[in-house]
This record gives sequence, C-alpha cells and structure tokens, in this order.
Amino acid sequence: MSFEKVVFLNKNNQELEGRLELPANRLPHNYVIFAHCFTGNKNFSAVVDISRALIAEGFAVLRFDFTGLGDSEGQFENTDFSHNIDDLVAASDFLSENYKPPTMLIGHSLGGTAAIYAAERLENIRALATIGSPAEPDHIKHLLRNDLEEIQESGKALVNVGGRNFTIKKSFLDDLENKNYEEILQELQKPILIFHSPQDEIVSISNAEKLYKIAHHPKGFISLDGADHLLTNEKDAIYVGKVCASWAMRYLEIPHEEKLQSKHEVMASLNQTDGFTTKMKLGKHYMTADEPKSFNGNDFGPNPYELLSAGLAACTAMTLQLYAKRKKWELETVEVHINYGREHTLDCKECSEESAKIDTFGLFIKLEGNLDETQQQKLLNIAKKCPVHKTLISKTQIKTTLLK
Repeated sequence: MSFEKVVFLNKNNQELEGRLELPANRLPHNYVIFAHCFTGNKNFSAVVDISRALIAEGFAVLRFDFTGLGDSEGQFENTDFSHNIDDLVAASDFLSENYKPPTMLIGHSLGGTAAIYAAERLENIRALATIGSPAEPDHIKHLLRNDLEEIQESGKALVNVGGRNFTIKKSFLDDLENKNYEEILQELQKPILIFHSPQDEIVSISNAEKLYKIAHHPKGFISLDGADHLLTNEKDAIYVGKVCASWAMRYLEIPHEEKLQSKHEVMASLNQTDGFTTKMKLGKHYMTADEPKSFNGNDFGPNPYELLSAGLAACTAMTLQLYAKRKKWELETVEVHINYGREHTLDCKECSEESAKIDTFGLFIKLEGNLDETQQQKLLNIAKKCPVHKTLISKTQIKTTLLK
C-alpha cells in the first residue's frame, strides 16, 4: 500500500485534509470516498481497517476530515449536516480533477447518511454502502437529548460526544430537521449495501430496516452480529471492507486481466503504455516487475536485478536447509541477505573504463540453530554450491529467437 497526503478546498475555500491510499502493486481500478462518523475523523481505527481491506482488492480510498474536524480547517460549531454533504461533493470534485472520478461512497454512522444525500447529487457514484447509519438525519438528536433544551434556549451548547467536547448550534439541528431522507432514497436509483449490528446501542438496527424498505433494488443488508457501533473490533471492520469490495465489483467496472499464456517457463509482457510495469508468468505463478519511481517507474514490483538477486537468495536458502537436513544438523532458520552492485576489478589497469567493473552480489548469511563453528563454516562453503550461484559464475549463453 502507498499513500498520498492530499488537501482540497470546501465550498468556503477552507482546506480539508485527507489521505489517499493506493494499492502497492497495481493501479487502482476504482476510487472510493470514505465518510467518517459524526465528530470522528479520518484516522479512526474502523475507517483505516475498512479502507485497507478495500485497497487490498485494488481500490483506492480517500479518507478525509470533514470541516472543523481532525486536520481540516474551519470551526465545527459553524457547520451543519449540509456542510458534510458539500464536503463529500468537494472530495469527489477533487478526485475527478486530479485522479479519476470516484465510483463508490462508504459512510459510517451519520457519515453514511450524508453519503446517501451526496450520492444523489453525484452522477459518477455507481455504488453506495452505509455502516451503522441512522435512517433520519435528525436521529443525532438522540445523542444530544440531554442538551436539547439548552441548545433551543441559548442557540448553542457545549456537549460531550464520544468523550470529547463540541459546540453544537441550533442551526445544526434545524438543518437536520429539514432533510427528507425518504424523498432522497426514493429518488436514489443506485445500488446500496447496508451494514448494521443488532447490538448497536447508538443507532438501533430499526434504522437499517427503514433504509432497506425505502431503498430501490438492487439493495442488500449485512448483519454485523456482535459488533459495536464504532466497529472497535478490528475483525468486524476488516469483514466490512472485504464484503463491501466483493459486493461492489458486481456494479463497478473492473478491468479484466487476461492471464499470460506461454509454453515456456517464464514470460514477460509489456505494453507501450505501461511504462516499466511488466506482467510476468513464472511457471504457474504470476507477478509484476517494475522500476522504482526514481527511475520513472510505478514501483509496483521488484526491478529485474532484484528478481535476479531473489533467485540467488531463495536457491541459497533451499540448498543450505537441504544439506542440513541430510546431515541431521539443527539448522532452525537460514536468512540470506543480498546486495547487488558493480565493483572495480582488483587487477584492472584502466579502472576508469566501464569494462573494468564486474557485477557483484554481496551475500550475507545468517544461521540460527544449535550449530558449532565447524558446521557453520561448512554451510558457508555449501552456499557456493547453490545451482543458481553456479549458473551466475559459470560461462553461460543466451540464445535469442524471434517468435511469430
């Protein structure tokens, strides 16, 4: 996984800070926006865990802080539910202008309710998922019930939500009351998946029932039995991410990757538009080779010399363990570390010439187990008998043929 810190503007030209996380070994096939829960932030554990489960399936995920929360600018007390919706639209515009239009929204708690409203405004959104979300926006009054009287009388109040203090203004409550969720859901003709726990003590599961009844098909419901509202159990959050990824692939465009076919043991395939990102078939296994970003690659896989070094390292480890087992020596673990480079030959006369350099693999071997000094030195010598080692130091030939 790789990530980029991103900053974009809300409708009031205030900076919203986010984190765009990307798959480590490929280009993302779809972009997702995650809307965190009420008074939460982009770094809540459930947000991170769900996002990473999606990234493992090839999605890119933007998680950001709503106005006035986390690292974003603005004052939370001057925002309302409509601000959250506008922030999601701003996030979508940012991705569309700088990367690709997002195709899915995921929202947790009130963030899920905001995602429903935002999805109705965004044509590029093709799928939507909510997690423990209230059906009606003004359900949030349930959390503020002890402070409602003060808010109504004074116009605002300092309330404690989730162990933190926030100032809530009457305009926030008024905005919630003006949102007609039934009308929005009836107009929303997009696939929706609703996650909810029967044990949710913050937002009762009856909210999921209301959402499901009003939403159009295709729609789905997943019961998160045993989970709490904030999905504090990592397993629950990862489950949500994996299920959501699998479900969304039915409604989103996922490029089909043809498996490489060859009668030869190893194959590499590279299109002219792929830069250095090379698809590879190694026996029955598939992987990607690449160059680092410093060399204008995507760094989606090892570079060719790292692959070569890997073959030497693996072969050396296998050879040592095989020999130790035959001798019945107690070699518990062998580690082979390799550095590759080009060094000047010791006896060169013209060391400034490129030809005066020799390819050099530096092998560093770590042996763990009940081995005496004699056994360790014997294994060090056996390392040189690794078949790949012999190949690299022998006179080899490469026969090149043009296939038609």
